[in-house]
Amino acid sequence: MRLFLAAIPLVFATVVEAQEVPPEETHCLAEAIYFEARNQPLLGQIAVAVVIKNRMKDPRWPSTACGVVHDGRYWKGNPVRDRCAFSYWCDGKSERPRETAAWTTAISIAKQVLTVDLTVEGLEAATHYHALSVTPQWSRSLDHCGTIGEHKFYD
Repeated sequence: MRLFLAAIPLVFATVVEAQEVPPEETHCLAEAIYFEARNQPLLGQIAVAVVIKNRMKDPRWPSTACGVVHDGRYWKGNPVRDRCAFSYWCDGKSERPRETAAWTTAISIAKQVLTVDLTVEGLEAATHYHALSVTPQWSRSLDHCGTIGEHKFYD
């Protein structure tokens, strides 16, 4: 069954049998939402989570939220600065959420994305995004499929 969430334009949810999600997976996805998109509108936060979920489904990336968001280069067990798939993970800053309301929202989005098949129209195959303030080299080789808030999305 495909549902249109009227309060959030362009988001569709497919109701599937509920699955048990390990708490650490919810935490990893929430952490990425919080640090990558907490200043974005709700749709932008959902879109970031959907990109991570799309990567989890793609054999080119790890199949877990933690594996996807912690993907990158490591030296002696530590992420190499600025050599990660998600910039927050290796920017040298603490991954400790300090804004309670934004963290609560990120946890809620993470739980929904990990237990329900959410799709953002136009981003069904998106596996990459970046902030509008930068233009990474990799973006030239992918198809731009949408812009939401301060992020451009690609597949």
